[in-house]
Amino acid sequence: MGQHADEEKNLYAIGFYNIENLFDTIDDPNTLDDDFTPDTEKNWTEKRYRKKLKKVGRVISNIGYKEIGYAPVLLGLAEVENATVLQDLVNSKFLTKKSYDFVHYDSPDERGIDVALLYRKDRFEVLHSEAHQLHLFNEEGQRDYTRDILHVHGKLEGNEVHILVNHWPSRRKGTELTAYKRMAAAKKNISILENILNKDPEARLIVMGDFNDDPKSESVRALVATGLYNPMEILLTHAEGTLSYKDVWHLFDQVIISHNFLQGGDNSFQFKEAAIFNPETIQEYKGRYKGLPFRTYAGKKYLGGFSDHFPVYGIFSIK
Repeated sequence: MGQHADEEKNLYAIGFYNIENLFDTIDDPNTLDDDFTPDTEKNWTEKRYRKKLKKVGRVISNIGYKEIGYAPVLLGLAEVENATVLQDLVNSKFLTKKSYDFVHYDSPDERGIDVALLYRKDRFEVLHSEAHQLHLFNEEGQRDYTRDILHVHGKLEGNEVHILVNHWPSRRKGTELTAYKRMAAAKKNISILENILNKDPEARLIVMGDFNDDPKSESVRALVATGLYNPMEILLTHAEGTLSYKDVWHLFDQVIISHNFLQGGDNSFQFKEAAIFNPETIQEYKGRYKGLPFRTYAGKKYLGGFSDHFPVYGIFSIK
């Protein structure tokens, strides 16, 4: 804990973390998870799975800890296979005493990876949750199955908040060729937010996720233009981001908020600051990739790291 323990009791970290393919070792016949089984080139064994749970749990337990002395009260996750891996994660060594629970729905994603929300059940009460499917079609008119958008409505220390957790379609087939998919994801988020605001114009909104686009990309800008604030925009520099591709930093991982978090005065629930959680302990420590996220795999090669993304988080205060 820091020097201002009395003040810090009212500070909370809310973040997002793409944890890079958290699969169990069991083959699901309905998804493309075959790589993450023991009898493949990746050799995804129970020992490696348990090691990953422990390492990712340790990272989560430290997000925001320096500022407030506690792990995040809310944390969106991407690339989790199912409820089993989430249960194993919250029961892992560094999280088991943190009173975490989670909200998760199986999505139709072809690889079987979903989004989820971890929450501290001693601080946050889930009032309602649902998964919104994103209906996409490729050039041939075939359905492109991707991740759901998770909507959780709850109370944090008595303050109502709506959280949308996202993992937008990837750039794998080219940034320009796939841009329409991420714009569709942005529009789906906007539609969900409009429905929330129609029922409660004063609703507090947090939209988080791996958007596979940067803060200044057209899709993210379209989302923010509907009346949100993106505190992550200033965090992306030539020397820092949440992931690196071909020696260029990107900040696909973002936490975007409604403007009512920015009001001062007697505002009971305020946004304070945003940050990338990137201590040296979760970076590559030598060689060409020094300073980049220390990942679990590079292709088929097992490295034994954490994730190919750094987490992001915001600090909020509640009076």
